[in-house]
Amino acid sequence: MASSASEEAGNGQQGCQSSEALAEWRYCEQVENGTPSTSPPYWDSGDDDDGVPKPSELYGKYTWKIDKFSQINKRELRSNAFEIGGYKWYILIYPQGCDVCNHLSLFLCVANHDKLLPGWSYFAQFTIAVVNKDPKKSKYSDTLHRFWKKEHDWGWKKFMELSKVVDGYIDADTLIIKAQIQVIRERVERPFHCLDCQYRRELVRVYLMNVEQICRRFVEERRAKLGKLLGDKARWSSFSVFWLGIDQNSRRHMSREKSDRILKMVVKNFFIEKEVTSTLVMDSLYTGLKALVGQTKGQTGKGKYLDAEEQTVPIVSMEKDMFVLVDDVLLLLERAVLEPLPPKDEKGPQNRTKDGTSGEDTNRDSIQRDERHLTELGRRTIEIFVLAHVFSKIEVAYQEAVALKRQEELIREEEAAWLSETEQKAKRASEKEKKSKKKQDKNC
Repeated sequence: MASSASEEAGNGQQGCQSSEALAEWRYCEQVENGTPSTSPPYWDSGDDDDGVPKPSELYGKYTWKIDKFSQINKRELRSNAFEIGGYKWYILIYPQGCDVCNHLSLFLCVANHDKLLPGWSYFAQFTIAVVNKDPKKSKYSDTLHRFWKKEHDWGWKKFMELSKVVDGYIDADTLIIKAQIQVIRERVERPFHCLDCQYRRELVRVYLMNVEQICRRFVEERRAKLGKLLGDKARWSSFSVFWLGIDQNSRRHMSREKSDRILKMVVKNFFIEKEVTSTLVMDSLYTGLKALVGQTKGQTGKGKYLDAEEQTVPIVSMEKDMFVLVDDVLLLLERAVLEPLPPKDEKGPQNRTKDGTSGEDTNRDSIQRDERHLTELGRRTIEIFVLAHVFSKIEVAYQEAVALKRQEELIREEEAAWLSETEQKAKRASEKEKKSKKKQDKNC
């Protein structure tokens, strides 16, 4: 029984993108496939050189033409096996639906899964399309899934209604199904490069605003938390006094953190296996990190990796295996709260097909703009992540100092109370002794 992604598809992060506009972008991207990359630095580089195959080596396409579709009376139909990313796959369809009525069910499956070694696991992002007579109206669906023994097939029980399949998708009684598969070698220790150039461009055009929303939401949440500190004048003044009271060497030590520790947390926070946008977010963070490293090197004359108008004064720099705050933490906290993020991409995909622009140069300019925008978002996200983490450590030290100061005040108050009580007792004893002596003198 095939596993279905159709339930998860309803959240907007993975599922069917069926509008003509989305299909038109995908069609245009595939027509342009094979042109030289015009992406900004690091989007398509393989400079890690750690022996892991590049995304382009783990990506592939497959086209399945099903002839005499109207004459099929089988419950299910399988394509021939094909190899992509070093693994063998096949497409499985249920022409009359799998556990549903009046729908075409469609799945991607691992071939010979029962013969694979115990513990096998493939992680992949894939897109399935049923091609329309007018390619710009083709039906596309995307998802992200880890294939393993108990989930060796994944897809959609309700890929599309049968009535729509008949209306425009069957040409000369032939149904054409296309698959794009990106096998992903994920890493836990740092942001990693996920997607082939052409496949990424296609997904960016569909999910750009989703990715931007994820990064912005994280940054805004962290900024809001920092903003509460600055907004509380008494606490901010107390924190400032605490920080300025620390010796310079201690401040320098507290203003840095091991990069491997931070980057593991970044991956854990942003890479969610069931979110189809996770790969784009990870690519954005990957290139953002590369841009941050490049910007640090650029300060010593080795070049820069973002256009001048896209660069902002950095908050964080890289020194060997450390993230280091570039300025005093008080100034950086104020900057992080007050400094605006890169402008939102107001010209989202829904509008780009209606602005009257066309042509290969315009399309390439648009692609470059989107990718540079994502790189800058990724860089700023990592910077805020580092700053928030470093501040959290400093805040713990501050809270401990406040608690210690309060404890010392309580001790002093207790000592003062004890001294006062002792003095009162001594005074009372002295008065009592005077009264007793006076009484004795009187009796004499």
